[in-house]
Amino acid sequence: MTEAALSGTPTVKTERMGPVGRIRLDRPARLNAVDLEMAEGIARVLEAWRDDADITLILLDSTSPRSFCSGGDLRALSELIRAEGPETGVAKINRVYRVMRQIAAYSKPIVSLLDGIAMGGGIGLGGHVSYRVVTERSVLAMPETSIGITPDAGGSWILSRMPGVSGLRLALLGERMDGMQAVQNGFADYLIPSDKLPDVVAQLATQPVEAVLKAHARPVPAALAHPLEACYTAPDLVQVLHNLDDDESEVARQDLDALSRLCPFSLQVTWAAWHKARTLASLDDAFVQETTLVGHMMHRPDFVEGVRAKLIDKDNSPRWQPATPAEVSQEDVARCFQPA
Repeated sequence: MTEAALSGTPTVKTERMGPVGRIRLDRPARLNAVDLEMAEGIARVLEAWRDDADITLILLDSTSPRSFCSGGDLRALSELIRAEGPETGVAKINRVYRVMRQIAAYSKPIVSLLDGIAMGGGIGLGGHVSYRVVTERSVLAMPETSIGITPDAGGSWILSRMPGVSGLRLALLGERMDGMQAVQNGFADYLIPSDKLPDVVAQLATQPVEAVLKAHARPVPAALAHPLEACYTAPDLVQVLHNLDDDESEVARQDLDALSRLCPFSLQVTWAAWHKARTLASLDDAFVQETTLVGHMMHRPDFVEGVRAKLIDKDNSPRWQPATPAEVSQEDVARCFQPA
């Protein structure tokens, strides 16, 4: 049974399937980029179903196979900051974070189908739930250093829990993962072929959730250590860059080239944030740290410039301030961790 008006927004569709409440993101022209309207639409549905005894499981997915959620609506956020100042933008994104924390702490189990693109804010919506499903079409990433901020939406918690320094490398580079890599790296729990998703959805209405997911899941081998693990095991980011420069492998050259294009200030903050996140006790603590960091970083020019270069003008030639990691003030980095 469709409940079209429950969310209060056309970008969030809802449906009852027996004991399953289905929430569908429906903003395909923007690859389901999450804005405050979408986030609060999800929140209204969750509130309506929280005490509904007939709903025992939530299914969160997309109406489009291209994208679960491509991240935050960065273009709109950048325009808002230009028009009304960073405080307005920070206030709005903080409200989106609160909804993500609501999803993560929800009292009923949630299954997310991370089919297609799931990046940044998409991880915040579907990456901290009870059961996370990816497919061969899935593309996951936390690419915030390319736009002048740092992994947010709870992404730093997952990255900091990966073995060794593999999560640090992903946090810095924002490298994309396929479905198998997402399971290996702790961003998902089940790899299921996309053509089996209709069966999964239908069976969830009548069968136990874990039995359904396990019946369709494909085996995923354990991840191998990355060949550059030693390069990223260093006292600071500048030493990492030296290690990569001294390494003669092609993969080291590729990492060094990729890092040279990313926001230097974001890289330094992300380096510090990843190490601090490893000492935090909970996902909620990680959200608190990320909210503080992003609040500071949106007052810097790099965010608006990064969105301009990547998403608006698409010239991929951002003018970062400062221009290199070695020029970044560690005092400025430390201030980003202080509550405003």
